[in-house]
Parts: sequence; C-alpha cells; structure tokens
Amino acid sequence: MKTQTLLQNLQQKDLISPEQSTIILEYEDNKSFSLHYELRTLLYLGITLLTGGLGVLIYQNLDTIGHGVIVALIVTITLACFTFAFWKRESFTWLEVKNPHHFSDFMLLLGCASFLILEGYLQFQYDLFGLKYGLVTFIPAILFFFCAYFFDHRGVLSMAITAFASWVGVSIAPFSVLEKNNFSAPNFLFTAIVLGLVLSAMGFISEYKNLKKHFSFTYLLLGSNLTLIATLIGMFSHANWSVVYALITLTLCVGLFLYARKTQSYIFLLMGVIYVYIALTYLLFKFAEAISSEFIYMFAMYYFLLSGVGVIVFLMKIKKILKIN
Repeated sequence: MKTQTLLQNLQQKDLISPEQSTIILEYEDNKSFSLHYELRTLLYLGITLLTGGLGVLIYQNLDTIGHGVIVALIVTITLACFTFAFWKRESFTWLEVKNPHHFSDFMLLLGCASFLILEGYLQFQYDLFGLKYGLVTFIPAILFFFCAYFFDHRGVLSMAITAFASWVGVSIAPFSVLEKNNFSAPNFLFTAIVLGLVLSAMGFISEYKNLKKHFSFTYLLLGSNLTLIATLIGMFSHANWSVVYALITLTLCVGLFLYARKTQSYIFLLMGVIYVYIALTYLLFKFAEAISSEFIYMFAMYYFLLSGVGVIVFLMKIKKILKIN
C-alpha cells in the first residue's frame, strides 16, 4: 500500500507516467524475496549450537564414552568437514571465488572449529604439546591462513588472524581489545603496534595488488583498530614518545582516509577521522596546558564549539568526501 500511495503521489506531481507507475507496481508485487542472509545466520547458529552441544555431551558422558572414542569422533568430524570442503572447492585464484556450493563454506567453518576442539582436548588430556603452549595457537594460525586463501573464506581468515594474534600474545577482536589486553606490560605496546601495522599493510597490499582484494576489509579492520588504540594509549601513558605515536596515528589515519575514498567505505572514513581527532585533541590540550592553566579553559570552550561545528559539516559532506552520488 505504501508503494502504491507513493506512486500515486509521483503521478500527481507529473514525475512519472501511469505506464511507468504500472511497471514499477508490477515489479514490486512480483519480485522475489531473498532469504540469503537469514539462511546464512541460521547455518552459523547451527554450527555454533552443534559444536557447543557436542562439547557439553562429551563432558557429561566422559566416563562412559572414554577418551579414545571422543578423540576418534572429533577426528572423524574434522576430516569429514575438510574432505567435503575440498570436494566442493573451486579452482584457486587470487580473485574472489564465487562458490555455488554455499554449504561447503559452513562445513569448512565447522571443520576449523572441530580442529580447535581436537587440539584443545589433546593438550588438556594428553599434554600433547607439553610446555610449548605457543604451538597451540601457532598451528591453527598456519592451517587457517592456508584454508582461508585456498578455499577463499573470510570467516576462516578472521579465525587465522585471531589465532596468530593470540600466538603473539595480543587479543585482537574489536570488542575485547581494551578489555583483554594488558597495555601496561613491558613491550606490549610495541608488539601491538607492529602486529597492527603488519595486518594493515596486508590489507593495503591485498587491495592495491588485487591479491584476494576482498580480504583487505578484514585485515584493515582488525589491524588498524589494534594499532590506533595502542598508539593512543602510548600517547596517554608515555609523554616522551607522544610525537612518535602521533605520527604513526596520523600516517595510518591518512591511509584509512584514502582507502575509504577509493572504496567508498563509511566505516574506515569514520575510523580515520575519529582516531585522528582524539590524537589531535590530546596534543592540542597538552600544548595549551604548557602555556598556562588559565588559557586551557578558554581554549577548551572555543575548541569544542568549533570542533562540534566541524562534526556537523563533516556529516553533511560525508557523501561528497566519499564521492558518492
């Protein structure tokens, strides 16, 4: 009814003809409705529930089933998933692969999750890796990177990056960067910044060299977020190195700005602007504080007033900045 009312209003204003209105109305009435994302969500939820349910079932019946049977079951599930994914794979290419067998993507995810369960179980029960705890995360990282590129799977790529970051000693998930990382630990800031820069560089290389170009979003989102948070914390806690941290922040934000314009990405444009605004605000207030304690209050009043106007202008011009018609 809303579509029909809108078309009638457009006809009354002589913006469209009755024939055009009829064609549009027929299209709206007969067009197919896509359940793609709903089905993908259900499949991801099913994989999560299956792995979680198997874990609970095994835990509750551990004494009855026996460790050997449990290991054999997990190995069978893992091999079956990887075999199915390999069977339904498309030929490898550095371009994005459109696999018509969508179910194989979820089988690959289930296989990777099962591999993690198998590895964790073997380490817990049989102390497979001994005191070499780094292997617990390093081996999945190598395997998942290979699978991500070989099967062209961005979900597995995220798992690979997370596993590699865990091996380095960094939590890289966007919602746990601040919560689970100890930025006050010695050399942690350096490790986080280097890791973030490496991932960001991988994203830029993927984009501009057209090597799995669609992977650049994952690399840049995780890498740049980690680096920029680490540099901001470095600015706040290490005043002597604040200029160095500010230069790293500015350089990466400029890269995000250029990348956002090239790909017309709102999220990377906002990330670049917000992080550079925080860094610039901190440096300006440190400079104002060094002049006098009275000057900083007057400066703050005008600064936040003008920056508020700047935010409004930025939001009004954001489509023009990204060259979106």
